[in-house]
Amino acid sequence: MSTPARGTHSVSRRTFVKTAAVGASIAGAPFVWRKASAQAKRIVIRDSGGPFTPAFEQAFYKPFREATGIEAVGVASAHEPTSQIKSMVDTKAYTWDMAQLSQAAAEQLVNEGGYLERHELEKDPNVAEIPAEYMTPYCVGDDVYSTILAYRTDAFKGRKAPVTWKDLLDLKGFPGRRSLRKHPFDTVEEALLADGVPKDKLYPCDVDRAFKVLDRVKKDVVVWWTGGAQASQMLKTGEIDVIPTWAARAQTVIDEGGPVKISWDQNLWAMEGWCILKGGPKADLCREFIKFASNAKRMAAFAPFIPNGPTNPNAYKYIDPKRAPVLTTFPDNKNRGIKLDHAYWASVKDKVTERFNAWLIA
Repeated sequence: MSTPARGTHSVSRRTFVKTAAVGASIAGAPFVWRKASAQAKRIVIRDSGGPFTPAFEQAFYKPFREATGIEAVGVASAHEPTSQIKSMVDTKAYTWDMAQLSQAAAEQLVNEGGYLERHELEKDPNVAEIPAEYMTPYCVGDDVYSTILAYRTDAFKGRKAPVTWKDLLDLKGFPGRRSLRKHPFDTVEEALLADGVPKDKLYPCDVDRAFKVLDRVKKDVVVWWTGGAQASQMLKTGEIDVIPTWAARAQTVIDEGGPVKISWDQNLWAMEGWCILKGGPKADLCREFIKFASNAKRMAAFAPFIPNGPTNPNAYKYIDPKRAPVLTTFPDNKNRGIKLDHAYWASVKDKVTERFNAWLIA
């Protein structure tokens, strides 16, 4: 649930300079990256678009090109592009060589016909630094995102602000304009946690119970949001007062000076990772990119752009201490969170999504 397609976001000069400095330090490091063959020194990587594309360009694509001679080109696409990847692999017409995907999308592709290549990089020195919870045989985690509760501080000035999912759905105790995500991912979990389901009993989700909880607030939801850019904009303009959204989206508004605060209580976190399309002709070049991007300093270079958390814990050695506390994998934030069960969602996504969409218009 990664984080889904995002809107555009300008990179400040200060952020660029800071990231360039990290890049310069890496250039002098004793890394040896295998050069590509003379035939095809180019790979196309699907990414999440919006602010991710320029961030990846500065933190990964450009430095990789300079270090290896392999051109890495980022291409944005719709959220969870599983159908597109299936089509490419089935027809052997590879528009992309690899993709940044949520763990849910990656597991779905593996379960529904083996559409991803094994990366076989577990023993690479950089990849080996990434904890097992951010790895699968088909996906190497590059960042961790989280769904949090965000609210406008000016809307709750002089009164208690919402900090839990129970508060989110308590319209009487915490009056204000609500926006919920127009998707069962996260929304089902939020409803169950609000209704008192313990986090260790959250999966498999009691979908019937979740819909009963959502029935109580459905008519009071001002906007059902569909994208990260929309969520950020509503927070920024004050169109809504309370919203569950991705931490990176709320933090962007905070960074720009908006009167917004994040609650990390029961945040719902998951990883996004690099995946290689099955049978693609440039799998080995993709592996070189994954090894490069898994380096701790590389991940540190990404942190100033997007406040998702690095999967390589050694990245925190190189991240500004003032920036670290807003990242999802910062220990205090992660310890207050709940890991989303992607195996569960990979098995029920279509059925629950169909039911959710029908419920919305009923």
